[in-house]
Amino acid sequence: MKVKVGDNVKIIAGKDKGKEGKVIKTLKKKNHVVVEGINICKRHSKPRTNEDKGGIIDIEASLNVSNVKVINATAKKTKQTPKKEEKEIKKTVAKKTVAKKTEKKETK
Repeated sequence: MKVKVGDNVKIIAGKDKGKEGKVIKTLKKKNHVVVEGINICKRHSKPRTNEDKGGIIDIEASLNVSNVKVINATAKKTKQTPKKEEKEIKKTVAKKTVAKKTEKKETK
């Protein structure tokens, strides 16, 4: 799964198509992600104690990863490539960003 917690994503399919948000949670076994403020559904809760109130709560439901596209800081859709760093930590970086950095190094 190329989407990680904290990534900014754009919804490319479904009822919230075109909206953007931040990934809160990833569900790897289901191949789903939960995005902040997207795919909101209503949940009816029953009062559990005398002091607790029941009611209708808005909750963010999960989306399939195929309906989500990672966007760069410039808010453009980008393809992601895995990048290995010196400490063996894998990071995903936008291809356009990597290409611009290599061009700058070659010109110097």
